[in-house]
Amino acid sequence: MILLKAKKLITGDGKTIIEDGGVVFDKDKILAVGKAEKLSNEFSQVEVRDYGNGTILPGLMDAHIHLGYYWTQPDLHRYNDFMIAYYAQKQAETCLAKGVTTIRDCCGPQFLLETLRLAAEKGFVKAPRILHTDRGICITGGHGHEDGIEEVDGAENIRHTIRRQKKDGADWIKLLTTNRDDICEFTQEELDAGVEEAHRLGMKCVVHSGTQPGIQMCIDAGFDTIEHGNFLTVEQAKQMVKNQQSWTPTMFAYHFLADYNKKVQEVGIDHSNQSTETYSHHLDFFESSVQAYSNNFKAIYDEGLTILAGTDMVMLEALSVPIVEELELMVRYGLTPVEAIQTATQNPARVFDLLDTTGELKDGLQADILVVAGDATADIEALRNVRQVYLAGSEV
Repeated sequence: MILLKAKKLITGDGKTIIEDGGVVFDKDKILAVGKAEKLSNEFSQVEVRDYGNGTILPGLMDAHIHLGYYWTQPDLHRYNDFMIAYYAQKQAETCLAKGVTTIRDCCGPQFLLETLRLAAEKGFVKAPRILHTDRGICITGGHGHEDGIEEVDGAENIRHTIRRQKKDGADWIKLLTTNRDDICEFTQEELDAGVEEAHRLGMKCVVHSGTQPGIQMCIDAGFDTIEHGNFLTVEQAKQMVKNQQSWTPTMFAYHFLADYNKKVQEVGIDHSNQSTETYSHHLDFFESSVQAYSNNFKAIYDEGLTILAGTDMVMLEALSVPIVEELELMVRYGLTPVEAIQTATQNPARVFDLLDTTGELKDGLQADILVVAGDATADIEALRNVRQVYLAGSEV
């Protein structure tokens, strides 16, 4: 039985801060949360770990990640199935090192995430709690087709693919329907069929949709979460609130791409570099996305839309798992640190149907705990200073 104590404790609900707080857990379960002094009196035989002026908070969740995205590697010809698996394992370890204890992988090579999850359950590797979408679904030649996404056309074929992906172990279903233009690649009939079939089978569904009118089509179809939604409007957010839909803005990815491609334009495009060749032709899109996030994010948040923190960072040149950078942007755009942290704790737990398992520091839940140096209630950058991470009570 262990008592963790620190100057600040954030429960993860977006508001509760406990001064001189503590959390007691035994094996994988949280037993109590509250004032550290009171807990030490109640649990006299407990082992105390004092983190001083640090902050204790729930393990973070990344709602949009791609552990197995290897397509920007410079030596692609060497990435057979074994190398891809090793690469994904390394990304999983990076998640844990940054305090991310639960992920939703939003498409990767077939069976990769299902196998990684099994390997972690068997103790062969260390990985966060994994939810995944298997390969994802796009139209023939649609966004992502060059990266292993399944190309599927027609409502009935989409239904068949969803059934097979469920058989293959997918927890969620993902469709991709816009790229960096205003074309919605799937028809409304196809989008409706995808959502209807996923829900009929008891699964939730996520959609890559960044531009208009595709965002509106996906809202109307009833997707549980809209990913990116670069140009989501406040009026659309109101509709999503009524529909109980959620938004994963992945803002840092677009901020990074805008800055990266400005530099590329200055020095000239290296056509032998996979990243610059893929992304360098879309600077206007990235810059306009940054502007839209800047204009709309806080107003959308204030409408009460459930927002999930996700990173979606797949470039070789970028940071791996920039979850803190995503939360820092939310704070820059008007959220308090505690509100931003909720987008990576309680919010995704609710959307992922994990509230009875994780997402908060609360008695009875799994001991998924992050400890950082400094006061994360006042300075979101304190999340960069990881002291310890516990996944179901185990130090990782």
